[in-house]
Amino acid sequence: MPSWISAGPADALAPGQVKVVQRGRMRLAVCNVDNAFHCIADVCTHDGSPLDQGELDGCEIECPRHGARFDVTDGRATALPAIAPVRVYPVRVENGEIQVQID
Repeated sequence: MPSWISAGPADALAPGQVKVVQRGRMRLAVCNVDNAFHCIADVCTHDGSPLDQGELDGCEIECPRHGARFDVTDGRATALPAIAPVRVYPVRVENGEIQVQID
């Protein structure tokens, strides 16, 4: 059975914003793209930097260290130096709360 964790109220994350959710050693970046929520692992596949510190531009987030970019809707790397995708997690909104599936 899937395990869902809370990422907080949906109305607290405005379009264009990113929020970090931590569960143990797992760091997730929840992104609001035009009022649609997406979640990726909060780690650049190029050098391990946290992606939440980068700028979210449309559906792409840019790593603040070297400029690698990732599409938060499907995890694919869209700009070098990253070539490997970042992991994507399912997201839902239940009773106004953002929830992320971690299993």
